[in-house]
Amino acid sequence: MADTTIKVDPAVRDRLMVLARERGMTMRDFVGELAGATPTEEELQARYEKTKAYVEKHFLGRPFTEEDEKAGEQMWADLEADRLGEVQ
Repeated sequence: MADTTIKVDPAVRDRLMVLARERGMTMRDFVGELAGATPTEEELQARYEKTKAYVEKHFLGRPFTEEDEKAGEQMWADLEADRLGEVQ
């Protein structure tokens, strides 16, 4: 495999080097791992569809609706605000 050069600011380069060293990796391997672990929009959409189908089959027993999505978003907001379980 041929190497290539990616131009970044020196501060970014230095940070990548520190992160790689802390993991006992080369910067090349670290950048490769980072790129491999970061999903594309297409991969995120596929993950969403798979998760939605699982929830519909195993939890809802019906199609996932916009209301379900809003309720889920509210639940996450409540979790982040430490309000989960409060009576409203």
